[in-house]
Amino acid sequence: MEKREINPWEWQDQRSYVQAVEVKNPAGTLYVSGQTAISADGISSNEDMKSQIILALKNLEQVITESGYDCKGIVRLNIYTTNTAELWPHFNIIQDWVARHGMKQATTLLEVKSLFETLKVELEATVVK
Repeated sequence: MEKREINPWEWQDQRSYVQAVEVKNPAGTLYVSGQTAISADGISSNEDMKSQIILALKNLEQVITESGYDCKGIVRLNIYTTNTAELWPHFNIIQDWVARHGMKQATTLLEVKSLFETLKVELEATVVK
């Protein structure tokens, strides 16, 4: 696989993403459904935003690794939240996770009216190898 990041500017570097990612000749592409703070038993979390971010990241990583992919291969990460003001104080958790995996991904953050049941954040990814 050949991967190239496109960044006409530098300001996005502080926000832990790139403007675009080009992938040529991937060995595979994994489209991951939105991962949230749902337990292994299928129970939606009613905890705070910080706890939900941590569990959503754990669930995202589990789906990716059990599929035989690596988080470093994430080329697109969409973040959906019911409250951006509540998410911002904990955004560093996502940034630290991105840095730990050496990711350089395109990212979109959207505030939505609601998510499933009591959920506050959902992470959707496209992964290549």
